[in-house]
Amino acid sequence: MIDPRRLRILRAVADHRTVTAAAAALYLTPSAVSQQLAALEQETGHALLTRSGRGVRLTAAGEILLTHAHAVLSQLERAEAELAAYAGGAAGEITVAAFATGIAEVLAPAIAHLADSHPGIRVRVRDSEGDESLPLLLDGQADVALAVEYRGAPTEDDPRLSRVPLYAEPFDAVLPEGHPLCREIEVPLAGLSDSDWISPYPGNPCHEVMRLACELAGFEPRLVHSSDDFRAVVALAGAGAGVALVPRSALRGMELKGTVVRPVSGPSATRRVFAAVRRGADHHPLIRPVLDALSESASGLTTG
Repeated sequence: MIDPRRLRILRAVADHRTVTAAAAALYLTPSAVSQQLAALEQETGHALLTRSGRGVRLTAAGEILLTHAHAVLSQLERAEAELAAYAGGAAGEITVAAFATGIAEVLAPAIAHLADSHPGIRVRVRDSEGDESLPLLLDGQADVALAVEYRGAPTEDDPRLSRVPLYAEPFDAVLPEGHPLCREIEVPLAGLSDSDWISPYPGNPCHEVMRLACELAGFEPRLVHSSDDFRAVVALAGAGAGVALVPRSALRGMELKGTVVRPVSGPSATRRVFAAVRRGADHHPLIRPVLDALSESASGLTTG
């Protein structure tokens, strides 16, 4: 009989590509992970991992087992949800991992709504960039992730996740006052090809969206300054240090001294935001109201 706890470890190793990283994500020691994987190989009668450079990768047998692991772990999530519903689980704590703007625009209003509609649900917020929340969710460190689409993100048909689209918003061009394109009603992105750029760090989904938009406009942006804080990005633009693309909601209520904000003409960068849970957990009596509250609070935001 295969121990499902070992299937979780196998999936973590497949996600993180090293035993050490998987152990850290699961709050286990590397030796404990190795022991559990060895036991799983004994249970199945197959070698499941092979070394690949400094990490590991799954063998063909490991990939087969991983496919079944997704199904088994999803079914266990469903079982927990149904048992919680049977027990009338209307009280408990849910951890939501979300990026800063998502917290301000969507999660905080959702928490206020839940305080009235489901006072037994306590939401614990974990501030994490848009590319960090999904790994936290998959590793069991969060129950809900508020995430952003980016190149390399898990796809909509990923067997590990269930997703709820929330909203999509454009990125606006933030220019220093006096920039040649300040008088334009809309800014053609290609017109900024000779400018210095201010951007979030590589790995941040907004950096990836910006790079893709510039790529589609036919140029490679000259990245001079980096910050993951959009207030810092806008302040640098206001100081004449360069131009930037910033999600529209991140500009709301921000001090824009020394800058001009313009929409981008033609194909533009878009941030697509969604909520995600581990597959099978979307009907859990504590998680479902959180997803519904997130959808409600996002309903008034830009979509497209």
